[in-house]
Amino acid sequence: MQDVLLAVGTRKGLFLGRRRGGTWELAGPHFKAQAVYSVGIDTRGPAPRVLAGGDSAHWGPSVFHSDDLGATWEEPRRQPVTYPKDTGTSLERVWQLQPAGAEAPGVVYAGTEPGGLFRSADGGETYELVRALWDHPTREKWEPGGGGLAVHTVVTDPRDAGSVTVAVSAGGVYRTGDGGASWAPSNTGVQVVFQPERFPEFGQCVHKVARDAADPDRLYLQNHWGVYRSDDSGATWTDIGAGLPSDFGFAVAAHPSRGGTAYVFPITADADRVPAENRCRVYRTSDAGVTWEPLSAGLPEDDHYGTVLRDALWTDDADPAGVYFGNRNGEVFASADEGESWTQLAAHLPDVLCVRAAAV
Repeated sequence: MQDVLLAVGTRKGLFLGRRRGGTWELAGPHFKAQAVYSVGIDTRGPAPRVLAGGDSAHWGPSVFHSDDLGATWEEPRRQPVTYPKDTGTSLERVWQLQPAGAEAPGVVYAGTEPGGLFRSADGGETYELVRALWDHPTREKWEPGGGGLAVHTVVTDPRDAGSVTVAVSAGGVYRTGDGGASWAPSNTGVQVVFQPERFPEFGQCVHKVARDAADPDRLYLQNHWGVYRSDDSGATWTDIGAGLPSDFGFAVAAHPSRGGTAYVFPITADADRVPAENRCRVYRTSDAGVTWEPLSAGLPEDDHYGTVLRDALWTDDADPAGVYFGNRNGEVFASADEGESWTQLAAHLPDVLCVRAAAV
């Protein structure tokens, strides 16, 4: 069984877990009293780099990195993510830290509140605002979601370094094919249930997007009501929520190597944000959303109320693949067999905001 690093960002610090020979150890917190909304694990270099977006109530938000699996941390001398003065705004939070793939060595994206995308070319040490998205003519009409106005998802294309997809709450999905020089909304077929116009060009409250492992043109999307699939890189979307106990939720994750396989955690409703039917269950599709099956072996069987947030469901790149999630009850669960069975790794942590894992 491969060694795995697990990073769990919480409302009060970052916890790091290691699996060695099938045995888990979880330690922390790092960045005590800081909310860690984003984590990235970059395995492209000679040693894995862990990136963490901390948010101190006293010092404000920043991005830290570690090249020794969390033994030590480094923060750049100057704030690494800074809005230019002419934007008239300042950084409120780093919602996403996403290393690009092998097609773009050294590139890391940061999605932020208030609705900005930043790009780093030096492994996440310094960042530059992607102006074309910030200056997009639709941006002034974006409305903040419940957590704020944030670029919270960045999906890169393994075939093309210039192709990037982002999701904004609540602006919808936007795509670039020229390295960020221009952007276009990409929401055809995605519904907005809380607006008079149900299928607008933009303005959807997209919660998360994940790319299929085998078909880079296939994307999965968890919306504010609705689970969707795209087979054309996001140009159009098809509803695949039939068979789920609820199509409301926050998280979606794709299997790291098996095509057509993705995971969601259904939530009862936007007005009742607890697990659907009060059951702690991950749902998996193995046929790109045609059917869904509940995965609950080893998960709590009693009534359960732990909400899984948009970045708190993840898969590693081990073989067989691991699946992980944390919830607002402070519980963390892991599966070493692609979701067939689960083990609880932690309880009584602060609210779990994000989860990342990778074989190391």
